[in-house]
Order: sequence, then structure tokens, then C-alpha cells
Amino acid sequence: MSFQPVLPLSGYTGWGFLKRTMARQQAVQQAAPAQQRDEAYFRDRIGKADTAEKLVSDKRLLRIALTAFGLEGDVNSKAFVQKILEGSTLKEGSLANKLADKQYQKFAAAFGYGDFSVPRTKLSTFADEILTQYRARSFETAVGEQNNTYRLAMNAERELPLLAARTSSAEAKWYTILGSAPLREVMQTALGLPASFASIDIDQQVSVLKAKTEAAFGSADPAQFKDTKTMDALVRRYLLQSDIQAQASNSSPAARALALLQR
Repeated sequence: MSFQPVLPLSGYTGWGFLKRTMARQQAVQQAAPAQQRDEAYFRDRIGKADTAEKLVSDKRLLRIALTAFGLEGDVNSKAFVQKILEGSTLKEGSLANKLADKQYQKFAAAFGYGDFSVPRTKLSTFADEILTQYRARSFETAVGEQNNTYRLAMNAERELPLLAARTSSAEAKWYTILGSAPLREVMQTALGLPASFASIDIDQQVSVLKAKTEAAFGSADPAQFKDTKTMDALVRRYLLQSDIQAQASNSSPAARALALLQR
């Protein structure tokens, strides 16, 4: 039986419960036999995967590796994943660098198949490095199966401060946010923007996000999300706006008609 987190409440109140119990729940997941078997398998096999082809040929190994970067949806796209891994992240025009979702770049750089004559899988610390990320991501996945809003909030809490700390310009950070579907969803929802927002010109999207963010948080620079209080405020806005949108959807004429038919 797979691990199922305890999420007895929804909305912002439920988020508070999850945060308070997260360490204990993560410990329960990590002690689960299935999790233990996956970790033991990865430790035993990853050092032998000295080429990208060997990694993608072992579906279980690949699933664990991809999950560590939130890319588990690509587990059946072996040719695509192999191409990303074999392309250098040190060259500007490589596939991993060209893709809007920078998780692919992080994934390829972590394994180092296209960057070094000896991949990073040979490092003694490599298994621990990837498994630490795997534990965090697999917990988020389990949470997301019950409440995807919480999964997106957890992802934002991890990824936005890392992005905020980069030395790149504020403008470049906004384009990175727009290139990440999970971060885009959190920002767009927190700022009360409609789903149709994604269809306008991308430069205009950046302008709108900057203006809305400055109005909400006092600055248009994503660097502010290094601050824990500002990050907490963003997540709170996201969760509350998500609730508002869900209630509006449930109160629509179509939703009411469906509810009547289901009685």
C-alpha cells in the first residue's frame, strides 16, 4: 500500500495542519517499505549507470531520478530524456538550456553525462544528493494526489527562494517563473489573474505580474521572496485565492445543475 498523507482539512487551515505535521508525516513515508526498497535499489544501481542510455534503460532507476526533479511524468519518454541528459548544460544552445522548464537543466546538470567524461553518478555523495530530493518530491506527489493546491504551494516554497537568490536580473527571474508551469500557476492565482492571462503577449505578462506584485507586496522584484515572511504571504494569498476560485466555480449555473442531477 502506497503512503497517503493525513490531510483532514482543506484551505488555509488545512495548510497550517500540514505544515505542523509535515516532519512527522515525512518520517512515516520514509520508513515505508516501498520507499525503503526504492532507496536501496537506487543506491545499489546508480553507480553502474555511467551513461545516459544505461539510466533510461532501467525504468525504476529512471523513475526515482526523474521524481527527484519533479519530472516523473517523462518516465516513458526515454528518447527525450536521454537526449536531454547527453546534451551539455555548459553550452548555451543545448536542449536542456533551451527548454523553458529549467528543471530539465537542473536534472541534466546533476547527472553530468553531457558535461564531464566521468558522470557525477560516480561520486560517493551522489546517491544521498538525489535521494534527499526524491524524498521531498515524492512526499509532494503524495500530497498532490489528495490536494494539488498544496503540492503547488510546497513547490513554490522550495523553488521561489532559490530563484530569488540568483544573481540574474529581476526581468530574467520573471521569465523563468513564466517558464515554470507550477510557479506560474501560483503567481497567477495569488495575484487574482484569470486563466486567459497566459494567452497574452509574454512581455505584457511580465509587465502585469510586476505591477500586481508591487501592489501586493511593495516591490516588483522576485528577489523579495528570499524573505520568509514575504514567501509566507504569497502562499497565503495563493491558498485563499484558490479557495475563492473553487467556490466561484462550484456556484456557477453549470455546477449547480450538475449537483441537482447527481442527487
